[in-house]
Formats: sequence, structure tokens, C-alpha cells
Amino acid sequence: MRGPEGARQQFSFPSIFIYGHTSSGKTYVMQTLLNTLQLPHVFVNCVECFTSRLLLEEILIQLQRCSSETEPTSPVPCDTFNDFVRLFKQALVSRELQDQTLYIVLDRAEQLREMEANILPAFLRLQELTDSNVTVVLLSEIVWELFRPNVGCFDPLTLYFPDYSIGHLQKILSQNHPPEYTADFYAAYINILLGVFYMVCRDLKELRHLAALNFSKYCEPVVRGEANERDTRKLWKNIEPHLKKAMQTVYLREISSSQWERLQRDDGEPGQLKGLSAHTHVELPYYSKFLLIAAYLASYNPVRTDKRFFLKHHGKIKKTNFMKKHEKTSNHLLGPKPFPLDRLLAILYSIVDKRVAPTANIFSQITSLVTLQLLSMVGQNDQLEGPRYKCTVSLDFIRAVARTVNFDIIKYLYDFL
Repeated sequence: MRGPEGARQQFSFPSIFIYGHTSSGKTYVMQTLLNTLQLPHVFVNCVECFTSRLLLEEILIQLQRCSSETEPTSPVPCDTFNDFVRLFKQALVSRELQDQTLYIVLDRAEQLREMEANILPAFLRLQELTDSNVTVVLLSEIVWELFRPNVGCFDPLTLYFPDYSIGHLQKILSQNHPPEYTADFYAAYINILLGVFYMVCRDLKELRHLAALNFSKYCEPVVRGEANERDTRKLWKNIEPHLKKAMQTVYLREISSSQWERLQRDDGEPGQLKGLSAHTHVELPYYSKFLLIAAYLASYNPVRTDKRFFLKHHGKIKKTNFMKKHEKTSNHLLGPKPFPLDRLLAILYSIVDKRVAPTANIFSQITSLVTLQLLSMVGQNDQLEGPRYKCTVSLDFIRAVARTVNFDIIKYLYDFL
């Protein structure tokens, strides 16, 4: 990094773009580098400063603190980038920073794309606009190709931070070992943890959370005196089922750490705690639940069975009378089938006790179910045929939803006749 930055008094690159996946060390490396070399810098998180005015004013406020020789003055309102350039040049002169490189680090820089169209190109050309020795460093999780504006773009120097290898994660996580256990014992636990989770999760923060959450269970045989710290076989047998449970909730945080520890102490199954990896805690409006039930029935029941399930006085119809060869396979094994909107509404009117008018409220709830990814729209919204949908939830999920409205969905599924 010192190579592209150069010496203090030399002009550096106008802008540097550093990208990589989350928890790959971008922010930590930049903060450590700037603090260790004691370089004048401003560090701003674009998530916290979510508007251009907040962002520009925060840069000016931190710039006033770069020099400790004088007290910082009160912040001046900064409404436009022209005001920012003028105030920025004044601050450099008053703080005597014009003879050395000043670094402006914008963390989570992908948020700049949501601001005014001139903000990102102006930051990339800030050295030119202010005629001063300043370098803007953008830290992001996405590639530069998704950043590049249409006009007025100055391409920065790009640097890529690769993901941590399994060896790097092993060394980093092993440094957090509790003092009451040896480093080798904790390193063996981290090795087991990475062996299970590395293929599905390489986020250092998430792995650190999982390591802290499951370590007490790993230590149980040692605490009870059933094994020593070197008996890896017994320790692995004890922790293996609990790591498999934890695999179901990676990134989700559907239950708190205290609930997870209580579940481990009770040796319960994941389904015993409401909301664990089943999303049964999703709260839906009353008619949205019936809409989802109707969508599930439309996805997994053949069209020809609608008369049997939803029409009164349909007469006695045997299952074998209308079962073709290709329908002998379970519809749940074949997956959900798309259905038109009118069929969804027809099933809805049949299963709801009260009369439901096709109001805008009903159609807006269908859109909400699509937004929640409980339904998916199939193909284009054809003006002639109308939209087609597909239900994406599992059988366990829809049974849990049906129980909340006292609806026995199994009685209406063709596969369970």
C-alpha cells in the first residue's frame, strides 16, 4: 500500500478503489495503515452518512480535527459539492495540510450510487477540483464495473482483497481462545468448525459468532471428566449433531444466543423453538394466509382436481378415474406448477368462509407475497393472459400457516388422498 501512496509530500493517485467480499479485512487494513504511519486522514461510513449533505459535512468536521494545534470551529452547512470544494480548500490552508497527502476514506462506498449523480464523479476528481494533494479511497464489496458512472468518470486505481483462506481463518480465529484452555485445544476446535462451515460460510464475523456459540458444547466432555483435551474423537462425536443444527441457521439469527444455548442444554430439536430455520414466525395478514394456502393448493394440485376439492355437489369421483400415467408421480416431488391469477382467486373464494370481494387490498397482498418471495411470478405479465404465479414455500411451512387459521390443508392436497 505504501507504494501507490508514495511519500507524504508527493502527489498520490487521485482515487483508489478497494473491493472484496465482506469481512476480508479492507476497513481494518486501511485504519491500521493510516494510524500506524500517522497519515492525515478522514474516515467516513457511507451507511451512517446516507445523504450527500451528511457525508460532506462529516468530512469537513473530521478534517477540522486532523490538526490538534487549534480548536475545531463549528461546522458550516454544506448543501452542494461546490460549497464543499470551497470549504475543503479553506480547511486545508487553516490546518496547514496542503504540503502533505490527505486521505479521505469512504467505507461502504456502494451507498454513493444512491446519492446525486454528481457525487461519485466529483469525489473521483477531487484532487483536480481542489488543486490539492488529496486521495479519495473507496471501500466496497462490489466490483468497479457496477460503480462506473455514465459520464464524467475518472477510473481509480483498483485493488482487490481476496477472501481469507482456510489457513488464514484458522490463525485468526485461534487467537480468541479462552484463557482457561490451551491454545492447541482451541485450535483443534476451530479446525473442526471450519471443516463443517468453510464451504458454506467464509464470513469472519459469522464464523467468530459460531465459534463462540458452540464452544461450550465442545467442552462438555472435558468438563464432565469423560474425555481429555486430546481425545478429539469423543469431542467430535459430542459436537457433531449441534454443528449440524447450527448449519440450518447460518446468517439467519432467527433465535438469540441465549435461546440457542438453552436449546443445546435441553438437547432439543431445532423445531422445538419457534422460528428456528422454518420461518414459521412470519406474521401475515389474515387474508394473505389464505392467499398463500390457495397458491400452494394451485401449485401442487392438478387443475382437474379443483372440481373435486372446491365445488359443492360434485358427485362421487374416484381418484383412479382421472389419474393419468404422468400423474402417478407425486406432485410434491415434481415441484410447484405455475397457475393463473383467476384460478388462485377461485380457490381463495372457495376456502374462505366469508365472502371476499376482489378489491385492491387483495391484489396488493398478492404483490406483498411476491415481494416476500413466498410467491414468484412466472414469465412476463402478459396483458392478454394475465400474470402467472408459483408458490415457493415448503409443506411444513404451509401447514404451520394453515394451523394459525384452523385450516386442514392436508384434506385438500391431491397427493394425500
